[in-house]
Amino acid sequence: MGKAYRNCIKLLCCTIVLLCSTLAVAQPTTLPQGQKRDTAANKTNTSTWKNEDADVYYELLHSALKLRPDTGLHTFQRRPFVGTWARDMGNPGSPVYNLQFTPENRVGPSLGYHIFDAYRFQLDSLEFYNTNRPYSVFNYTLGSRLEQVASISHSQNIRPNWNFMVEYRKINTPGFYKIQRNNHDNARLSTNYKSLNKRYVLFAGMVYNKEQHDENGGIVNDSELADNSYTDRKTLDVVYQNTAYSITRSTITNMQRDFGIVLQHSYTWGPIDTVYNADSTQYTYTLKPRFSVMHKMELSTEKHLYKDLAPDSVRYVPFFNTAFAHTGSAYYVNGGDSVVTQQKWFWIDNKLLLNGFIGNPGSPLTFSAGVGNRFDEFIATPAYNVNLDRSRIVSNYLAGEIKKEALKAGQWGYGAHLLFYLTGDYAGNFDLDASIGKDLNNNKGGFIAGFRQMLGSSPYSYANYENKYAQLSWSFKSESITMAYATLDIRKINLQAGVRNYVIDNYIYLNSNRTPTQYSTAFNIGQAWIRKMFRAGHFYLDNELIYQQTADNAPVNIPQLMGRHQFSYEHTMFKQALKVATGLEVRYNTAYHPAGYDPQLNRFFYQDKIYTGNTPELSVFLNFRVKHFRAFIMADQLNQFFARNTLLYTGVPVYNFFGTGTTNTPMYAAQNFMLRFGFSWVLVN
Repeated sequence: MGKAYRNCIKLLCCTIVLLCSTLAVAQPTTLPQGQKRDTAANKTNTSTWKNEDADVYYELLHSALKLRPDTGLHTFQRRPFVGTWARDMGNPGSPVYNLQFTPENRVGPSLGYHIFDAYRFQLDSLEFYNTNRPYSVFNYTLGSRLEQVASISHSQNIRPNWNFMVEYRKINTPGFYKIQRNNHDNARLSTNYKSLNKRYVLFAGMVYNKEQHDENGGIVNDSELADNSYTDRKTLDVVYQNTAYSITRSTITNMQRDFGIVLQHSYTWGPIDTVYNADSTQYTYTLKPRFSVMHKMELSTEKHLYKDLAPDSVRYVPFFNTAFAHTGSAYYVNGGDSVVTQQKWFWIDNKLLLNGFIGNPGSPLTFSAGVGNRFDEFIATPAYNVNLDRSRIVSNYLAGEIKKEALKAGQWGYGAHLLFYLTGDYAGNFDLDASIGKDLNNNKGGFIAGFRQMLGSSPYSYANYENKYAQLSWSFKSESITMAYATLDIRKINLQAGVRNYVIDNYIYLNSNRTPTQYSTAFNIGQAWIRKMFRAGHFYLDNELIYQQTADNAPVNIPQLMGRHQFSYEHTMFKQALKVATGLEVRYNTAYHPAGYDPQLNRFFYQDKIYTGNTPELSVFLNFRVKHFRAFIMADQLNQFFARNTLLYTGVPVYNFFGTGTTNTPMYAAQNFMLRFGFSWVLVN
C-alpha cells in the first residue's frame, strides 16, 4: 500500500520536475555548508562567480543570535500573517484578532490601533542580514477572487562588514463578499555596519506601512449562507452596500499609515588582538569588550483615517446625534454630508545607555543602564469647533538590562529588562520582564521560563474621539498585566509544550455598546498548549492543541479549546532533486462568544449575546521544492461543500434593514471554497 502510494506521488510530481528544473540556476535555499555548485552552471559564463559556499544569516536589533531564513516545506501552504491561532475577517488583509489571548503592550504613549499589526513591518523586529553573496527572494500567492500577495526582497554585503536589505510587499484582495476590498503596501530597509576593529557597530532601518480596508459591515442575515440561492457570496446582503456609489468599493473605509526610522550605534572599549592566518597573508581583529556607550534614536509618524461618505445618523447614536442630508437613504451624493475622523501621532525617542561586559567575549554577560527622552504629539482633525486639536507630551524614562544569551548549544541564557517612566503624562508606567533558559547539547531541545509585569495608561484612541460633530473623552486608571510562563522543547521526540498565566487588573476594552470602558475587577487567564509530531516512515501527523481558561464574566472573547492537525506524506525523490509534502489539514475550536467588530472605531469589541460553533475547517495541499524553488497548491475551505456555517465575528446590530421593523446582528464569515497557489523563489548569485 505504502509503495503504491509513493509510486503514485512520483508520477504526479514528474511533470512538476520537468517544469521547475529549468528555473534552478542557483544554490539551494537550505544553503548547507560544503554544497557543490550546480553542474548546469558549466554551460554558462561563470568566470566572475565566487566559489565560496553561500552563507546567509540575520540578527535582530536586541539579540546577537544568528538566525537563518526559513526554507521549510512542512507548513509552507499555511496562510501568512495570521499565524496558528489568529483569524482575519474572511479576506486576507482584513483586521486580525488572535483567538489565543494576547494583551496589547500599553506602556508609555501609543495611538492604540493594532488590528493591522499582522501585516505591518515593525521597527523593533527589523532583520539585519549578513551575506557573502547577493541574496534575493520573490514570493507570490494567488487565490480565488483575485486574492494576491506579492513581495520581493534583496540583501547584499557592500563590504564584508557592511550589509543592506530592502523589501517591498503588496497585498490586494477584493474578497468573496461585497465591498470588502483590502489594499496594503509595506516596505522596509535595513543596514548594519561593524568597523574592522569591531569597536563601532551601527544598525539603521526604515519601515513604511499603508493599510486600506473597505468596510461592508458584515452579512445582514447569516441564514443566507446556507441558502442555495446565494451560491455566489457577492449576492449576499451586507450592511453598507450602496450601489449608487459603487458595486466594488464601500462608502466606509479605514486607512492606517505609518513611517518609522531607527538608528542604533555603539562604541566599545577593550583590548584588541590581531589574529593571522596560516601563511600570515591575512589577519582579523578580536575584541575583548569591557564597556561601551550606545545611542538609540527612533522616529515615527502614524495616521489613522476613518471616512463615511454617505452616513446614516442611526449609525452614530452612541457618539453623537446629527441629522445628515440623506439620513436613512440608500444613495450617495458627491459632496454631501460625510463623517471623517482622523488621528495622527508623531514621536521621537532618544536613549543613551552605558554597557559593561563580564566573562567570555564570545558569550559575555552584559549589563546596561541609561536614560531616555521622548516627545509625543497627538493630533485630531477635523476637530470639533476648532481648526486643530493638538496634544504634546514630553517624557523622561530610565532603562536597564542584564542579559546573557545562549549563543551555543549547552549554554544557559538569562536576562532582565526594566523600562520606567519618570516624568510626563505617563509617569509611573513601567515594563519589567525576566527570563531564564537553556539550550541543551546535541540539538536535544531546551527550556525557558519567565515573568513579566506591565503597568500602562490607556492609548490615545481609547481616551479620545473627535470629528466636526462631536468631541468625547474618557478617563481610565492604569492597566496592570502580570504574566508568568514556561516552555519546553524536546526535539528527540518532536514535542513542544508550554503554560502561560495572565493576571489582569483595570482591563481597558470596548464594551458591547462599543464605547471604551474599564473592567475594575482583577481576573485570571490560564493557557496551556502542546505540539506533538508523530512519524512513521514518510508519514507525519502534526498535532497542535491549546486550552484557555478565564474567569466567568471577564470581558474577553476566546474559545476554550482550539486544535490544528496536519496529516502529510513527505519524501525526497528523483535523486533528491524534488521534495514533496502533501496531505490534509483540519482546524477547529469549541463553541464560544466571538468578538464583535466596529468599523467606526476600527477595533474589536466584547459581546456576549451571540454564541456560535463551527464545522471544522478542512484543506488539502501539495507542497514541493526543486532546489531553490518552493511552491504549493491548496484547496481551502473544503468544509463549505457540506456546511457553510464558518462564522468568525459579529458586527454592529442594524435596525429595520429589510423594512420589517426588526433588528439584525450582522456576521462576518469565512471565505467560500477556494484554490490557492503560491511560490517562493530564492536566488543566491
